[in-house]
Amino acid sequence: MRQKISGYDYVIVGGGSAGCLLANRLSKNPQIKVLLLEAGDSDDYFWIPIPVGYLYTIGNPRTDWCFKTEPDEGLNGRSLGYARGKVMGGCTSINAMIYMRGQRSDYDHWNALGNKGWSWDEVLPYFKVMEDYVHGSNEYHGHAGELPVQERRVNWEVLDAWRDAAAEVGIPKIKEFNTGDNFGNAYFQMNQRNGVRWNAVRAFLWPIKKRQNLTIMKNTHVERFILDTQHQKKRVIGVDCVEKNRGKFNVEIGSELILSAGSIGSPHILELSGVGDGELSKRLGIPLIHKLDGVGKNLQDHLQIRLQYKVKNTITLNDRVNSIAGKIKMGLEYFMFHTGPLTMPPSQLGAFAKSDESQNSANIEWHVQPLSLDKFGEPLHSFSAITPSVCNLRPTSRGQVSAISLDPLEHPRIKMNYLSTREDKNVAVDSIRLTRKIMKAKALQPFCPEEFQPGLSFENEEELISAAGDLGSTIFHPVGTCKMGSDKSAVVSDRLLVHGMENLRIIDASVMPTITSGNTNAPTMMIAEKGAEFILQDR
Repeated sequence: MRQKISGYDYVIVGGGSAGCLLANRLSKNPQIKVLLLEAGDSDDYFWIPIPVGYLYTIGNPRTDWCFKTEPDEGLNGRSLGYARGKVMGGCTSINAMIYMRGQRSDYDHWNALGNKGWSWDEVLPYFKVMEDYVHGSNEYHGHAGELPVQERRVNWEVLDAWRDAAAEVGIPKIKEFNTGDNFGNAYFQMNQRNGVRWNAVRAFLWPIKKRQNLTIMKNTHVERFILDTQHQKKRVIGVDCVEKNRGKFNVEIGSELILSAGSIGSPHILELSGVGDGELSKRLGIPLIHKLDGVGKNLQDHLQIRLQYKVKNTITLNDRVNSIAGKIKMGLEYFMFHTGPLTMPPSQLGAFAKSDESQNSANIEWHVQPLSLDKFGEPLHSFSAITPSVCNLRPTSRGQVSAISLDPLEHPRIKMNYLSTREDKNVAVDSIRLTRKIMKAKALQPFCPEEFQPGLSFENEEELISAAGDLGSTIFHPVGTCKMGSDKSAVVSDRLLVHGMENLRIIDASVMPTITSGNTNAPTMMIAEKGAEFILQDR
C-alpha cells in the first residue's frame, strides 16, 4: 500500500527549464500550493556553475540520463549518446547556455497551423518578461526578469577572421540574433552572470527560497499517473512516484498535473500511464486508457555536421588545453576574474544563412568552435584547429520516442531517423559546400586552413551524404513528441491541455509542432511563461 500525499493544487513533473519557471510563477500566489518533482539530484555539483563544466556533466550519470539513440541508417548505422539533464535545472545545468529564440517565421508558422496566440508578435512579450538583458530594455529585450542574457568573456583571433570570411561570401556581420530574422553572423549571447552558468534553479528558484507554499522533492521518479475515467473528459487524480529514501508513494492531484519532463520524459510517462498509441500499449501489455496516436511521434532535432580544419599561425583552445602553462593560466583567469576559456560554451560564434535561394528564410546555422576533438568527452586534438559545425534548422526527418517495457526506469527507445528525407540530404550537401566556401575566403588564408574532417576526397553528392552520416551529431534539441495542434496527431491544444483530458497539461519542448531555428532552451522557457498564464487564467 502506497503512502498518500495530498494538499497540493499543482504538481509539476520535471525541475528543468520549464518546471523551475512554472514553480516560480504558480507559487507567487501564497494561496496556491505547488509541488515540484525532479528525478535528479541537487545542482550543487562542482562543475555545474563553471561554464566549461559541460565537458564533465554530459555523459556523467551524476548529471545526465545518458540516453542512447537507436542505430540510424542516416548516420551510417551509428547510434549517438543523447544527453538529458538528470539534475535540478534539467538541461540548463549541462547545456551550451546559448540564448537563442529562433526566428519570426518559426512562430508565425505555429500560428498558421491553427495555434492561436503563438505568432512571433504574441510570444515576444513572454521572452522579454523573463529576461535580464545585459544592454538594458529595448524593443526586443527586457531587463527586469530573472534570466541573465550576457556577452562572451573570451576572444579568439581565428573566430574574428571567420566572421570576416562569412561576410565575404554574403553572410553579413550583425549585432545580435533574436530580433526575428537571424540572417547574418554574430557572437552568441549566453545565460551566464559574470562568467557563471545561470541555470533555471539560480534564475527561478533561488529568488523564492522562502516561499512556504512551494515544496520540491528531488530524486523522485514519476512512474505513472492515475486517471479517473468516469466522466466524458478524463481527469488525473494521482501520480505514482518512487523516491530513493521514502520508497513508493502516491500524490493526489488538487487542480492540475503538469508534465514538464521534456521531449523524452513526457511522452514516456504518458505511454506508461496508458495514454498514447493503442498498438504500443497492446505490445507492452498496458491497458489503453486514453487513445492519442501522436504521443511520442513527430520527434525533431538539429543534426550538426562537424567539419574540422587544422589551422596555423594562431592560438586555439587545443593549444591552451594541451599546455600545462595554458591550463594554469586558464584556471587563474577564471577563478580570479571569471573571464577566459573556462567561461566558454561549446560554441561562441554563430551564423545563419539559406542553403539555397529557394528557402524563405535562413534554414542553416553554424556553431563555430575554436577547438577540435573526435567527440565531446574525449581529449582535444594535439594541433591547432577549429570546427565550423553546420546544422539544418528545419529538418523534415521525423523520429519517435517509445517505451520499451513497463519498468519506468528503463530508458525509452529513441529513434531519430536523421537524414531520412531527400530534403535533409540536399541541405546537408549544400551546407558542407557552403562551409568550404567560407573556409576558402581571403580572411582565413593567413591561418592556412586544412580540412581533415571529412577531407577533400569527399566531393560528389553521394560522398558528401556519406560524410554527413559519418560526422553528423546531435546538438541535443529534441522537440515535438507531444505536439500542439488540432489535427489527429496533436497531443495538446494551443492552451497546452492534453486533448480529451480535464486537468493534464504538458508544458515543455515536446509541445512544439515544429522545431525552432536554433537552441531550444529559451523557447521552452517562453512556453512555460505562457503556460503559467493559461493555468492561472483557467483557475
